[in-house]
Amino acid sequence: MRTILITGQGGTGRTTVAAATALKAAREGTRTLVLGADRTDSLGAALGVPTGATPVEAAPGLTAWRPDAAARFREDLTAFQQRAQTALDLLGASRLDAEEVTPLPGAEELALLRALRDAAMSERYDLLVVDLPPAPQALALLALPEELRRYLRRLLPPERQAARALRPVLGRLAGVPMPAEWLYETSARWDIELAAVEAVVEDRATTVRLVAEPGPAGTDAVRTAATALALRGLSVDALIASRVLPGATHDTWLAALAAQQRKALDEWQETYALHEVPHLGHDPRGIHDLAALPVPGVNQAPTPVEWPVIDQLADDGVLVWHIPLPGAIREELDLIRRGDELVVTAGQFRRIVPLPSALRRCTVAGAALREGELRVRFAPDPDLWPRTR
Repeated sequence: MRTILITGQGGTGRTTVAAATALKAAREGTRTLVLGADRTDSLGAALGVPTGATPVEAAPGLTAWRPDAAARFREDLTAFQQRAQTALDLLGASRLDAEEVTPLPGAEELALLRALRDAAMSERYDLLVVDLPPAPQALALLALPEELRRYLRRLLPPERQAARALRPVLGRLAGVPMPAEWLYETSARWDIELAAVEAVVEDRATTVRLVAEPGPAGTDAVRTAATALALRGLSVDALIASRVLPGATHDTWLAALAAQQRKALDEWQETYALHEVPHLGHDPRGIHDLAALPVPGVNQAPTPVEWPVIDQLADDGVLVWHIPLPGAIREELDLIRRGDELVVTAGQFRRIVPLPSALRRCTVAGAALREGELRVRFAPDPDLWPRTR
């Protein structure tokens, strides 16, 4: 299954573009599921069909689904109380009834990630279109599976589960309680679920489409989002300029705004696969309006983001790790080598990535940002690098 993640500036028609993209694919014969993330039913408003916790058919070949974060949160909390029954009884805790539970911050994000995993594993669809939140929230959401898995591995290392039979004995010898069995089981289950979501996000068939309204603010938002997505190894296969005004007009105010848009569009055209979606003069609502929007198709093959290691040992005595970061600003970049990991910071975004095996036996010898690409130089460590005769 191919997955298209759609995000961008808030208030620029991301949901409309997602619905129109899904509709176009369905009309071309692709079994399509469009997944919404908004708490309000903006996806249903765009499609003209109410959406909710149960998938609904919005058009022939097109299914729409908006996960119910509240219901899933209640189920998880109820299951947690059952597993922690002994500990809660010892504490004299009062149980929470499902009817009184309100989802905490983050519940909607976790519900969307689970829905993304479930949809991607389904054999009923050929294409999954995901209407993500605005770019800053979407980027944090996409980073969540990798970060949570890293935290779990640090806090509850899987290899320590091998000593579970000894935990009662160790607890008596140390005089402190050892982690309960259910804690390790829960950690392992979460790791499996998060790994499944991470696999969908990192799949070579997964791409991102950015939606922005042309102008100075849109240009800044696109640059920031493109850099952050590349840092996560995600490919942007299209930039969709929404609400583009007609250039020919006798209205002075509209003409000035259209000229500002055209300046941004000319800049974007040089860097991105640009698609212009004209302003309809009203908010698109229903299948008829969505079909009139010239959104890009889904037949083109996605171009994965590669982070190659180039061998320059013969020429310069180094290996060079090429990390694409389009739009990155030199002053906002930071690198820290920590063990077998590299901490890469680009502005407000950071990612901790494991070093390729060859680079783990090297030391960092410098870095440079050239042509939208971070090039990190690694010199072989004589104490670790195989010696030649």
